[in-house]
Amino acid sequence: MGAVPWFCGANQHSFKTVNPGTAPDAPGDSPDLLHTINNLKRVPFGTVPTMAETSCPAKKQTLLSPWRRRSQWSATLLLLLTPWFRIDGNSLLRIDIPALTLHFFGQLLRIEELYLVLIFSLILTMGFLLMTMVLGRIWCGWLCPQTTLTDLAEWMATRLGLRGLKHSRKKLLGQKLALQLSFLLLALLVSANLLWYFITPQLFFAQLFSGQLHFSAWIFLLVFTAVIYSDLALVRRLLCRDFCPYGRFQTSLSDQTTLTLHLPESERERCIECNSCVRVCPMEIDIRQGYQIECINCGRCLDACRQVMSNRNQPGLIGYSFGTTGHGAKALLNPRTLLLSLATLVLLIILMFAIYYRPAASLKVSVSHTAASRILNDGNQATFFNAWINNRSREQATYRLKARQTGTNIRLTLKGQTDQIELEAGENSRVDFVLVTPAPENQLGVEFILMDRNGVELAIAEAYIKELQGY
Repeated sequence: MGAVPWFCGANQHSFKTVNPGTAPDAPGDSPDLLHTINNLKRVPFGTVPTMAETSCPAKKQTLLSPWRRRSQWSATLLLLLTPWFRIDGNSLLRIDIPALTLHFFGQLLRIEELYLVLIFSLILTMGFLLMTMVLGRIWCGWLCPQTTLTDLAEWMATRLGLRGLKHSRKKLLGQKLALQLSFLLLALLVSANLLWYFITPQLFFAQLFSGQLHFSAWIFLLVFTAVIYSDLALVRRLLCRDFCPYGRFQTSLSDQTTLTLHLPESERERCIECNSCVRVCPMEIDIRQGYQIECINCGRCLDACRQVMSNRNQPGLIGYSFGTTGHGAKALLNPRTLLLSLATLVLLIILMFAIYYRPAASLKVSVSHTAASRILNDGNQATFFNAWINNRSREQATYRLKARQTGTNIRLTLKGQTDQIELEAGENSRVDFVLVTPAPENQLGVEFILMDRNGVELAIAEAYIKELQGY
């Protein structure tokens, strides 16, 4: 590379007028002066050329596209691989509909523990609101599965030479069929991945290849495959632009502290009207017209602007900022953001304590509806009960049931399999037994105690025995 002009790296935004017959403000007898004067011949007399009109080397600027693709691939791999991971033999995240159990990071939450799921749902909702309030539509441009699928569909079309074609050509029929087949396979993969959050992948493939997959799973798979294929083939960005409610909902949360992608007013005069930002925008908007709800904050316009301006040895004009007032990250220190952050943190702490201190087992009892209570020959009353015991721990456990009169330590007699009750981790089992008590005059309160093999009380359930009429 030859000598670099003395004005490379200076902040030259436009031609600079100098007095005719004088050289620019160069330091002394610069060895590059002749090179500079020769360059002056290319422009009107009395002006100094801008960076684009000299041989200045372009400054390399950081692009966001590689980071966006990494975040999309990371989120995609997380969704694909989560159903495969296990903690102590339990799925990392799965809803077991037949067992009415939620597998949550190694914990097994039964339907009676839905209050924990409610707290978790509130945390997700408030966290999502907080992210929207602070980061705007970063979710849409960087993490949303719809955006990732659309980007992948457009990449497939480009690889097959079909991107941007306005008219069909017979010689491209093979490529078009290959593209539609790719869409169908991708839709099938996404649908299967969704199903893995209800059926373990190992069981899914075993039942699929053996022909034993339940018909409801087939319906789920076929319906979602059809929906996702239609999205890839027909809808794509139209869903984000016209139908997704999140973009409209986000406008009610954004304020002067929300992260936005925009062209500052101070940089508008530097815009060279190349329209690169418009051409690369997937939502087909012009960021120079100000904030628009269709913008998904993907940063493609930012990269395009940086690439164009780097050829002129100038920084890009478009950028991210918290709000449009130029306060930077300090704008986040506002009451609304701080209160929502505090509420989310409090709920997260409550959830952690609730999970950590929850009992290792649960017990529910009810009077049997299939066997009537009766008076025995010795005058005692026999009442038939059904009990449901849930092992919430991560390992096999052995339990036993005891009964006592409410408010006293008077032991009551249980008949049936109430000792050595073995349950696997997460198992929920029904136990039938008979309670023998003195015939009550009105009603008798009874406490059923679930104990482990060491005699430690784990759970207590209460019931009432009523007097039998006609005896």
